[in-house]
Amino acid sequence: MTMNSTEATPSATTSCGAPSAAVALFRSLGDPARLAILRRLAEGEARVTDLVACVGLAQSTVSAHLACLRDCGLITSRPQGRATLHALAHPELLDLLASAEQLLAATGEAVDLCPTYGTTTPVVEESAR
Repeated sequence: MTMNSTEATPSATTSCGAPSAAVALFRSLGDPARLAILRRLAEGEARVTDLVACVGLAQSTVSAHLACLRDCGLITSRPQGRATLHALAHPELLDLLASAEQLLAATGEAVDLCPTYGTTTPVVEESAR
């Protein structure tokens, strides 16, 4: 197995020793649409049409994100009539999301300004050039 391989084995770890399952979990949470879906499901069960309205993506895209979350064991799905209701599979996920919010509050803008993963670019003043 090479370092860049995407194959996952139960005992595989990254080069620094982090369990690959943890990496997969955080990758599944790393997509803005999936995170928005999970935040909506934290409020209670929802149909795909409810989630489409919430995240503003096409139904097929939302369904693909739901499949990813379901495959990761983060959500459950159950039929109700002609619709399917989706819900969080584990209440511990709420604790993880709350801890992430606390960490973001503690770091301030540091995460957002991260040159690798941040969403904003720091403004460079003309006099600093």
